[in-house]
Amino acid sequence: MDRLSSGIGELDQVLGGGVVPGSLVLLGGDPGIGKSTLALQVAMNLTEAGKNVLYVSGEESPQQIKMRSARLPNAGDLSVMAETDLETVVATLAAAQPDAAILDSIQTLNSASVNGVVGGVSQLSYATSALMRLAKEYHVALLLIGHVTKEGMLAGPKTIEHMVDTVLYLEGDRFNTLRLLRTSKNRFGAVGEVGVFEMKEQGLVEVPNPSAMFLEHRDKPLAGSSTAAILEGNKVLLLEIQGLTSTSNFGYPRRTTSGFDANRLQLIIAILQRTLKLNLANQDVYVNVAGGFKVEERAADLPAALAIISSYNGTPLPADTAAFGEIGLLGEIRSVSQLEKRLRECEKLGFKQVIVGGRGGVDAKKYGKLKITQVNSIQDLVKLFKA
Repeated sequence: MDRLSSGIGELDQVLGGGVVPGSLVLLGGDPGIGKSTLALQVAMNLTEAGKNVLYVSGEESPQQIKMRSARLPNAGDLSVMAETDLETVVATLAAAQPDAAILDSIQTLNSASVNGVVGGVSQLSYATSALMRLAKEYHVALLLIGHVTKEGMLAGPKTIEHMVDTVLYLEGDRFNTLRLLRTSKNRFGAVGEVGVFEMKEQGLVEVPNPSAMFLEHRDKPLAGSSTAAILEGNKVLLLEIQGLTSTSNFGYPRRTTSGFDANRLQLIIAILQRTLKLNLANQDVYVNVAGGFKVEERAADLPAALAIISSYNGTPLPADTAAFGEIGLLGEIRSVSQLEKRLRECEKLGFKQVIVGGRGGVDAKKYGKLKITQVNSIQDLVKLFKA
């Protein structure tokens, strides 16, 4: 089956190669994060490629959409419909039978055939079901924009996510330009893929080399800084993990994270205290992932530990050193998956040394420019900071 290219490489990769005709794609994210901007860019790209696209808006007027589209680089003619009545929308789509349609947003559609408030459970379920039948019958690719709750989940019943073919989340800090597009469900591709964008005046712009953006401020070695090679979908991202230890002024020291799992930090601190006898009991410990990225992979354990030790000792790691590995409760450091892929990315970005967890399994001859240091226990980390 031929997929429709959205004209945005990062989005096509996240979708598994493009938009599948007759599929339902649900795009969620916080208010103001850029969902409507991304959807409008997709609509413009498809129209420019000669596809018939209908943009249905329940939140903006056609004049407002035109004003918003004027800043896009390929602004042109686009069929726009401002409507919230479900029956009218379905009838219009059935008559026009476009190649693709965008509904902004699914929570604004309502039907007189169903009781309940607009955006409620019954209305959302009925609207999604009706749109699903239409998409399959007329082979129309539908992109549904959905709001999220305070907990970061898509608003409405969980059955909506089960009904659609693909669920995408657009993440990021509203006050930061970086945006991450993730898949949590995809019937036509891999789950966990990540696309990286930057919000600019002309809309969401693809970031071809996100690692360079995350590491742009690492021009000299600083105590408390380490570089982690993290796997996100099929991408290897090199991120700066910052650690800071400071003598606590209170009886109970603080453990604060940004972009890193707080429970994981507690475990790493306990392991460092027990194994290396570091006196962190009177130290506030902070861990931050630079660039606003959120790390969930266990491969970040080793870089986080290195950052904490570096800050505590006041000794920086070389700026051209990267690390990845999982730390166990007994102080052992284990290897992680996709070892070669991570090492290739480190080599490509000019790193000279990589610290990896585990024993054996690395053919250093394959990486002539890399010095690969394998560590299998927390005690081995102390040697890395010796002159």
